[in-house]
Amino acid sequence: MLDRIFISSDIEGTCGICHWDETILGKADYAPFRSQMTAEVRAACEGARAGGCDGILIKDAHDSARNLLPAELPEGIQIFRGWGSDIHSMMSGIDASFAGAMFTGYHSSSNTDASPLAHTMNTHNCSIRINGMQASEMLINALVCGMYDVPLLMVGGDVGVCEQARALNAHIFTVPVQRGCGSGTISIHPAEAVRRYRETAEQAVREGIAHPEKFKIEMPHHFDVEVEYVKHAMARRASFYPGVRKTGPRSVALSTDAYYEVLRFFMFCLS
Repeated sequence: MLDRIFISSDIEGTCGICHWDETILGKADYAPFRSQMTAEVRAACEGARAGGCDGILIKDAHDSARNLLPAELPEGIQIFRGWGSDIHSMMSGIDASFAGAMFTGYHSSSNTDASPLAHTMNTHNCSIRINGMQASEMLINALVCGMYDVPLLMVGGDVGVCEQARALNAHIFTVPVQRGCGSGTISIHPAEAVRRYRETAEQAVREGIAHPEKFKIEMPHHFDVEVEYVKHAMARRASFYPGVRKTGPRSVALSTDAYYEVLRFFMFCLS
């Protein structure tokens, strides 16, 4: 069996980013941070290979899903660009065959102050909770790893999301490259971020292949999901989704034993 690694790559947690214009395809400020995002992913790939993996699938997982510069990534990888139109969203392409997963460029969730770009999935909601825990995209996608029994080896991005990853499983390697400060960020040097990604990915993959059980995400037996929207009309719309109940003017809730159903709810009710 090949020790393949799955990488989900976002941009808001890329080193140095502090404004939405730096994350949007076509904006004047976007190009240098697209390059930095690519450099961080390339470093993670190089580290993963040095750690012993046999194959890598990268999911470009931000906005248009056309951010990474494929020609600047190592040969031999596979990259999933664009959206798969499935419940896996930022994790499209993952399955139980992977030996581990890594997240790069991830950011803190909505309803937190750890990033000036804090949000979860989009800016139409102000809070998502899963079993009472404030849900970042990292948490949502970590549970996707758990659903497929794929160890989550490394998370990189802002300090807040790295702290949440370690709280979820203390064995997860993290690469904090910046922290939020009001409407700004305080970051390390971009070249240092690239070096840390390479070194940490190598450690994470080597350890993950040797001791995968340490990095497994423990799946709850039941899920209580709460979403609070920015606008009340979105809550009304979501309340018509099967099994969803309206809990306030701008909030809805779903209870289920199946995480697949949580992901299906997000697919249709977070857009």
